[in-house]
Amino acid sequence: MNEVIDQIATKAGIAPDLAEKAVGMILSFLQREAPDGPVTKMIEAFPGATDLVAQYGGDQGSGGGLLGGLLNAVGAGGGIMGLGQQLMSTGLGMGDITSLAKETVATARQYAGNEVVDEVVNSVPGLSQFI
Repeated sequence: MNEVIDQIATKAGIAPDLAEKAVGMILSFLQREAPDGPVTKMIEAFPGATDLVAQYGGDQGSGGGLLGGLLNAVGAGGGIMGLGQQLMSTGLGMGDITSLAKETVATARQYAGNEVVDEVVNSVPGLSQFI
């Protein structure tokens, strides 16, 4: 897994530890939002993805505490925008997030194939505009 994350981090131009967390957050988001069959195939084919989802899958929504609870209660912070907010809270800018998303999807395509990844991407509203 470290080689895959290092490759994504280098191509996206961000630190490997931040890339690991962000990729885990992206994959966890996809696991929640995409149909089970295709996303399961993609995650199982992507080296280390299952571990990343397990490690970073708890970092959901718009944040913890009172503010996170309020935002979730009124329906804010969900979907692709919620993921963007979550990633920005790690210190990533929009350019970093776009680069990271593109590299993550490109890596997923290497291991799971275009058909599976396209099915995942096309099933999540708004995702295709970022990759």
